[in-house]
Amino acid sequence: MSNKKYGFAIIGGGVIGQTHADRLLSVEKGKLAVICDRTEAKAKSIAEKYESDWSTDYDAVLAREDVDIVNICLPSGMHAQYAIAAAKAGKHVITEKPIDISAENALAMINACREAGVKLGVISQHRLQDSTQQVKKDIESGKLGKLIIGTGAINWYRSQDYYDSGSWRGTWAFDGGGALMNQGVHTVDVLQYLMGPVESVHAHCETLGHDRIEVEDAAVATLRFKNGAIGTIVATTCAYPGLSTRVEIFGQDGSAVIESDTLVYRKIKAEEENEQSTAIAIKHPTVSTAADPTAIEAEGHIKQMNDMIEAIEHNREPIINGEEGYKPLEIILAIYESARTGKTITLGNKSCFSTSR
Repeated sequence: MSNKKYGFAIIGGGVIGQTHADRLLSVEKGKLAVICDRTEAKAKSIAEKYESDWSTDYDAVLAREDVDIVNICLPSGMHAQYAIAAAKAGKHVITEKPIDISAENALAMINACREAGVKLGVISQHRLQDSTQQVKKDIESGKLGKLIIGTGAINWYRSQDYYDSGSWRGTWAFDGGGALMNQGVHTVDVLQYLMGPVESVHAHCETLGHDRIEVEDAAVATLRFKNGAIGTIVATTCAYPGLSTRVEIFGQDGSAVIESDTLVYRKIKAEEENEQSTAIAIKHPTVSTAADPTAIEAEGHIKQMNDMIEAIEHNREPIINGEEGYKPLEIILAIYESARTGKTITLGNKSCFSTSR
């Protein structure tokens, strides 16, 4: 096994970029080579804190031999162009969620990385939580039986000041959406990861609680999964003061509830009958982005950075690659199209996604 230290370049010095820099401190075979931001003062400040180089020139960063992996921590609508440039420069890519805000751009990213022979990983850290993995194991082992209903709820709060803090916030061009695309994408991802592929959606999306934003702050969607189960997604940034996320999975032989990454309920019929119930008491999470977008738990990002290094060393796919990162995006785009047209949208038809709102 190589003892090489892999050089990371973090692109974007905002909240999430600084989160990546902080998490890198716990990645044994990783180091922050350079932080890149268009604002010189911001790049310098972060570089000083983490003892790295800094730059305002992305092309210069991509030309550096000590950069192996580029972490894209920019507004969602900028992910594709920076990822494609990194791939063409022979750099592996980790991009924050969502993979991008358009199907066309996301697929272009995936293809560019494939053609360049570099790895593409998408931050979807909630899939890797012990709670999610336990429910996935229960489903795959058949303990929950035939899946009946799956629900996802993101009842969060963002103040008007949050949206006013950056001209790109709450815009279709850079955020690509609101309560679903920005805040809710992780919950959408966990729901589809557990329940399986979504066949169709019907939705309503509205802007009801904030001013000066283009995107939705309230959304409701009904889903039909390809396995025949049905479900719902509810998302808002108007739930003062910020409640938990919740994923509920109901099968013919068992039920499970994940609340803010904690498995708070699990009942399996066979275990009940054999007096082997492992019901779990409700816990209250100590870290939550329900009201504070900076309160991001550390474990998931560290796992995905370590996984990228292992994927490079073993020449395998990252645990959450581009194709996996595309799945929640496709669902959210279908929800937006349904809300725009009033129609039920069947997934798998890329041409149905409108670029106008």
